Amino acid sequence: MSLLLGTTITVSSNHWMMAWTGLEINTLAIIPLISKSHHPRAIEAATKYFLTQAAASTLLLFSSMTNAWFTGQWDITQLTHPTSCLLLTTAVSIKLGLTPFHFWFPEVLQGSSMTTGLLLATLMKFPPTALLILTSPSLNPTLLTTMAIASAALGGWMGLNQTQIRKVLAFSSISHLGWMTIILLYNPKLTLLTFYLYCLMTSAIFLALNTTKITNLATMMTAWTKIPPLTTTLMLALLSLAGLPPLTGFLPKWLIIQELTKQEMTPVATTITLLSLLGLFFYLRLAYCATITLPPNSSNHMKHWQTNKSVHILITTLISLSVLLLPLSPMIFTTT
Repeated sequence: MSLLLGTTITVSSNHWMMAWTGLEINTLAIIPLISKSHHPRAIEAATKYFLTQAAASTLLLFSSMTNAWFTGQWDITQLTHPTSCLLLTTAVSIKLGLTPFHFWFPEVLQGSSMTTGLLLATLMKFPPTALLILTSPSLNPTLLTTMAIASAALGGWMGLNQTQIRKVLAFSSISHLGWMTIILLYNPKLTLLTFYLYCLMTSAIFLALNTTKITNLATMMTAWTKIPPLTTTLMLALLSLAGLPPLTGFLPKWLIIQELTKQEMTPVATTITLLSLLGLFFYLRLAYCATITLPPNSSNHMKHWQTNKSVHILITTLISLSVLLLPLSPMIFTTT
């Protein structure tokens, strides 16, 4: 309830103090969820999360107060002072986990459970993204483009040698944030569309992993024995997150490349497209481990075609949308 309240307050506010209050409620609400298991790694993750978010909130408050001091405006859309804009970019980047302020995110995600990780990767990124969209006309385009390309590069490179699934998904999130940030100044609606589709695909993957109890590549190789149909559709969802046509994940990348080309930023579009190939490699590796690799002791495993806990209808819906939304969209437009 507190998470929903904090998110709603931040997204719907016009005044900086209300936006800051919403972000603080969000931070305080997620910390008990991270540290719920009482494992030392979970406590460490909660501490890291608290310290980074507290620093980001302080910078955000300092940015809004500096702007109010020089311009007399507390309105979010009236952020005009250059120092305030720079401070706000830093604060929101720390909140989101954009490069070079990404260090906390993979560690916190690795120390959390799958359900909390899902919240951290999707819902908790919505309020800072909303603030970025509201203040986008005032922000520095060169700085945002540089950070976006760095995020796409780092998300791809760092994900290559990971064996823990949550860390792979964390670097995937950093890479997707790069795509969202690069188009922010030119078409904010595209940023929102990318964010929504990213949330859709990530939710499907996290829930599927939670159902099959997959945490690393080793357990992923034996997961096909549990629910084979779910593991097969998980592979399609992973490839969709990678942005392979004709799956849903291709849509935002396609539109972003098109928009960047219209803005005469072809070199930037080419660079970020090539960097997404790095991400494609580790998604393919996950898909390969999930469906094609057989464990050496496969003869000792009995296929559990049905588990005790039935696969929720939510996973079915999310994975179907993650895979089929783009191929079906022409038909939907035709019928409506």
